[in-house]
Amino acid sequence: MINPAKSYTIPEYVEILRRRIWFIVIPFILIAVVGFAYALTAKKIYKASTLVLVSPQRVPEAFVQATVTSKVEERLQSIAQEVMSRTRLEQIITEYKLYENESRHRSKEELVEMMRRNIKVELPTKRDEKGFFTIGFIGDNPQTVTTIANRLASLFIEENLRLREQQAVGTTEFLQSELVLSKAKLDEIEKAVANYKRRHMGELPEQRDTNIKILEQLQNQNQKLSENLRAAQDRKLFIQKQMTDMEMPSAATPVAGLSNVQRDLASGPSAGLEMGATYDSQKERLTRELESLKTRYTANHPDVIAAQKRLADLEKNKGSYDSRDFRKDPRYRELNNQLTLTDMEINRLRDESAGVSDQISRYFARIERAPAREQDMAALLREYQSTKDSYERLLNKSQEAQQAENLERRQKGEQFRVIDPARTPEKPFSPDIPKIMLISLLAGLGAGLAAAFLREQMDRSFHDAADVEITLGLKVLATIPKIDEKVT
Repeated sequence: MINPAKSYTIPEYVEILRRRIWFIVIPFILIAVVGFAYALTAKKIYKASTLVLVSPQRVPEAFVQATVTSKVEERLQSIAQEVMSRTRLEQIITEYKLYENESRHRSKEELVEMMRRNIKVELPTKRDEKGFFTIGFIGDNPQTVTTIANRLASLFIEENLRLREQQAVGTTEFLQSELVLSKAKLDEIEKAVANYKRRHMGELPEQRDTNIKILEQLQNQNQKLSENLRAAQDRKLFIQKQMTDMEMPSAATPVAGLSNVQRDLASGPSAGLEMGATYDSQKERLTRELESLKTRYTANHPDVIAAQKRLADLEKNKGSYDSRDFRKDPRYRELNNQLTLTDMEINRLRDESAGVSDQISRYFARIERAPAREQDMAALLREYQSTKDSYERLLNKSQEAQQAENLERRQKGEQFRVIDPARTPEKPFSPDIPKIMLISLLAGLGAGLAAAFLREQMDRSFHDAADVEITLGLKVLATIPKIDEKVT
């Protein structure tokens, strides 16, 4: 083109089109013919699809909660990996004799990979259409692709049921194993609590009020025993005084024939040695008196020392006493029996008082140890309650998992259900003949126009006066129009 800046009019475009018509027609025809030939001779590929509905759980979730809570997309990926495994696809290829021509020059791995590419699992793109998906298969035989598509749908449904049941069983087994461990731990803590209560029986926090009441009763009982003991001791002294009065004659009446020792004893400071009494009675009386004093005073007390001295003097003057025996007197024997009973009662009261004192000490110790036992029991009970709560939660979950497992075994859970099985395709999926033809026509037209444009750009001939003026630099004075021959 000599003048690129030139602006063309419609007649000039028509002139260019007439001048370059074959540059447009020939590429157009060639490309269109090639496209039509490819569309008619290309290998026909068919596609069959099965529509699978994701059916919700048949039992309301308010009654039974499913343990399989993964999304459909996630489960489809797992199921697809299982269904499209090498073992499964090799079985299908062998069973339906697929890719017989390709198997001559390709390995089994390549055939399996080819079949994986021909399997199409499509999910809906819209959020409100998540309740279904399609499984398709692409091949050169309409009947075969239909059969394979339905077979793949069956495999997806079976694998979904197996996967859900497997997950439900796995969940149940896991919860049951955890439940056994939790039960063993709970039993161990219960045994520890029982052993602790058995070891520290009487010192437990819940027994503190009882211990305090028993302690109060023991203290009252000990007080009564002390009062009874004092009364018995006073009664003993009174009986001893009565016996002494019976054994001792009147101190104002002189007794003939008394030795000097007896007179000294009667008139001396040892008032406990009675005149006219026998040695045995005097010794018995002084011994009882000394024992009575020892119960009230220490060994260094003057009364105790005086009583011991009188008993020692009695031993020294043993031969100075006559053999008179007042113990044959009934009154004397009665007092002696009362004295013996009183001694027995005193001993009994002392033993009871000692036993009650020991019990008071034990209950005091129990009450003092109660706070420590309460702290230990609180720690044990906290651990026990925590373990018990965990066990009860696991027990509830285990029961729910067992129900969910039964739900899956009876196929009452979420399922894949074919609602539109694959049908034999009437038209090939590929190639798309109308589309190829349209593309061929458009491509041919575009190629022709491009060829005409390039040829026009490369043309250096003169087509009007402006081309001559630009090229030669001369002014054109006149032009001769084109004369078309007319056929007569």
